[in-house]
Amino acid sequence: MAKATNTEIIDLLGERFGEQLFDVTEPYGLLTFSTTKDKLITVLSFLKENGKFNFNFLTDLTAVHYPETNQIAVVYHLHSMVSGIRVRLKVFLHENDPTIATASTLWNSANWMERETYDFFGVRFEGHPDLRRILNMDDLGVFPMLKQYPLEDPNRVDKKDEYFGR
Repeated sequence: MAKATNTEIIDLLGERFGEQLFDVTEPYGLLTFSTTKDKLITVLSFLKENGKFNFNFLTDLTAVHYPETNQIAVVYHLHSMVSGIRVRLKVFLHENDPTIATASTLWNSANWMERETYDFFGVRFEGHPDLRRILNMDDLGVFPMLKQYPLEDPNRVDKKDEYFGR
């Protein structure tokens, strides 16, 4: 089977979803687009079950915190082993309500990736079979990858400029 092109994929997605997909770009040749959280599972199901492209492998699922806009982007990387092409799908959530549907109903591999995303970013995946921390302590009261905390302790005395001749 010939390798599918980004143009073919976006044309097919445009026919099916229209304005429900936005922010379409191709950084470094990787087709990247966004959708809303209520259309996420529909779009993922279409990408997985479409016979023309068959995105049968969820390569990665993670998040990115954008504190300047109070948003968390949940990012899905999909790979079609049949067509030999990859896509990136983003869904933006408000940081005060980071809740989204689980993709573990489509790909079993999403289970641990969603747990890791919950553990580090606090994104709650509705319908997840076992959403709990996977790497951090259960009683940790924060989500360490959120950019809410200073990078260094301002009270450290070993970092004072006078010690370095500044």
